[in-house]
Amino acid sequence: MNTRTKILSAIGLGAAAALALSACSPPGSSNASDTVDNGDKQAMKMVVFNGWDEDTAASELWKYVLEKKGYDVELDYADPAPAYQGLAQGDYDAVLDTWLPNTHKAYMDKYGDDLEDLGSWNDQASLELTVNADAPIDSLADLAAHKDDFGGRIVGIEPGAGETKIVKEKVMKAYGLDDWELVTSSTPAMLSELKKSEKDGKDIVVTLWRPHWAYNAFDVKDLEDPKNALGDNESIHTIVNEDFGDDFPQALKWLQAFKMDSDTLYSLEDALVNSGADQSEYQSIVEKWVADNEDYVDSLTASK
Repeated sequence: MNTRTKILSAIGLGAAAALALSACSPPGSSNASDTVDNGDKQAMKMVVFNGWDEDTAASELWKYVLEKKGYDVELDYADPAPAYQGLAQGDYDAVLDTWLPNTHKAYMDKYGDDLEDLGSWNDQASLELTVNADAPIDSLADLAAHKDDFGGRIVGIEPGAGETKIVKEKVMKAYGLDDWELVTSSTPAMLSELKKSEKDGKDIVVTLWRPHWAYNAFDVKDLEDPKNALGDNESIHTIVNEDFGDDFPQALKWLQAFKMDSDTLYSLEDALVNSGADQSEYQSIVEKWVADNEDYVDSLTASK
């Protein structure tokens, strides 16, 4: 075999191998030959809010997608206050769960000069005070008169959450609930109490938000808010540090174009949070979910 023939043969074998690898790639993924120019950096650190399941779902999905494109993505779970501080200082590159214009307004007012808003990916978000479906009231205006039914307690989430601040400073004052107790600990603890109350047939009021898988899992209703103390419906935004566009120019374009409706989000949230798995197993769950949602996942990186 002459030299030219050997070269052509090697090229042919390489092409065949590449095709074989491509055929074995999972849906929504990209093999190494499809990776993009990621800019100056490949290592990306995203911060995820503790207890915010929509943030867990969106962040774990983007970790999967970006790593298939050649990035190395680390997810760090934290409360909002240190998350925004770290983002502004450059310790984190992005957060996918900023609720505007109300819930996280104080953090954006404080750190916004060092951050960039890439726009909203879900416009169906709202803060809620939620009760069991057969509770004796339908409105926050009637809550004070039913203190005994609910034990004078509102079961909340993390003390540093934006919703906690709004409920404490606005909702409780607006509806004469100053003598009520706002119990704060964590989102899992709140959901545990909600589950127990449903099992025991007892009335409970909790701080909740849409979109959330709890609306599929429990028989609950949101209380009307005639004084609009919880604020209007919100949008969920992707926020990055000021250097993100220089460090990750292609990822910037993809995240700017990112959209996810609530039904799709519920599906992924439910698959992750109610799987019984710990965080170390989330990527394998995402991979299975991607296989059932291939067209949607492929669309996330369709923009150039």
